[in-house]
Amino acid sequence: MEQRLRRRLGYVNADRISELPEALLVHILSLLPTTKHVIVTSVLSKGWRSLWKMVPRLVFASPNQKYEDNVISSMFCSASSLETLILKNSIHVDVPCPVSMKSLKTLHLKDVTYKDDESVRNLLSGCPSLEDLQVDRGYSIHDAKIFIIAAPSLKRLSICDPCNGREGGGYVINAPCLKYLEIEMIKGCDFCLIENSPELVEAAIRNVSWIVNETILRSLKPIKRLSLNLSPLEINCPTGTIFYQLVYLEVYTHKVEWWNLLILMLDNSPKLQVLKITDCLPCPYYGLVGKKLSEQEYVPECLLSQLETFVWKNYDWTSEEKKEVATYILRNAIRLKKAYFFINRITRKCNELEERLQMLKELVSNSCHFVSKYE
Repeated sequence: MEQRLRRRLGYVNADRISELPEALLVHILSLLPTTKHVIVTSVLSKGWRSLWKMVPRLVFASPNQKYEDNVISSMFCSASSLETLILKNSIHVDVPCPVSMKSLKTLHLKDVTYKDDESVRNLLSGCPSLEDLQVDRGYSIHDAKIFIIAAPSLKRLSICDPCNGREGGGYVINAPCLKYLEIEMIKGCDFCLIENSPELVEAAIRNVSWIVNETILRSLKPIKRLSLNLSPLEINCPTGTIFYQLVYLEVYTHKVEWWNLLILMLDNSPKLQVLKITDCLPCPYYGLVGKKLSEQEYVPECLLSQLETFVWKNYDWTSEEKKEVATYILRNAIRLKKAYFFINRITRKCNELEERLQMLKELVSNSCHFVSKYE
């Protein structure tokens, strides 16, 4: 009776979902909320066992699950259509042989652990189409020491490594197509070598004072836009390092002797057009020490002939040293067209501030657009 009723109502026993085109099934899987939901669909039928490997984006973020670690290891060998892979939260990367992820373009590794140096090499060498790589090492000490990034198609790279226990280790970057580089919080390594990046356009280097900075600065010679948050006390700029292509420079002021870093960059950036200085308040290491502006033997070429825009963010008008720096730049940048001073809103407006700003304004020519603004 039940069977006759089902036939009368048009029900059939066939699995209509499995009859759908493979591309449509993969699209349906890609709409599921988590990667775990995608993987468990493999139990629905034999035809679904490999479908999850064809989903373009996977995120693994559940630590201490042996099942998930095993899934990551079948995936490395056969996920040839995967385009985005995100591993985070103590996922363990154990890759004994080169992977096969020919379509992978985006790889994010956040707080994961690695069995050894070879696992890193095997993972990255099997991703020939990789364009975006983020490496956030966290505080795990006992894993890969020499992190080799050899990626022929890589365009964007971000590295963060706050751990202090990697003595004898470091990073080697070989990325001929690299355009955007961010290095932050590398504290416990002995080196960071950028061997081959002639296409580099923009870089941000922050808080890497515990590694050999000289090798980084030498590698940035072709750069056009650069943001530096470094301590001049631990920088030894290689002789003859001229940043001929640099047109935009940002320097942070809260490191001791930050002014020496600014001098170094101005002296070696003859085509600089935009200079941005950013104050970070509050900071216990405040104040200038070392070389004074009056000790400059000559005015940098970029100030005399190239600099058009000068920006000071969070300008500390109470600092005599900052006043000296601002005065020097405004007085000598004879081709300056725009000058912006942004003042923190917590700074109370007063007559003394207005007088200082007026004094700075008088240093520039009438053709320069001078703006002071509260943020």
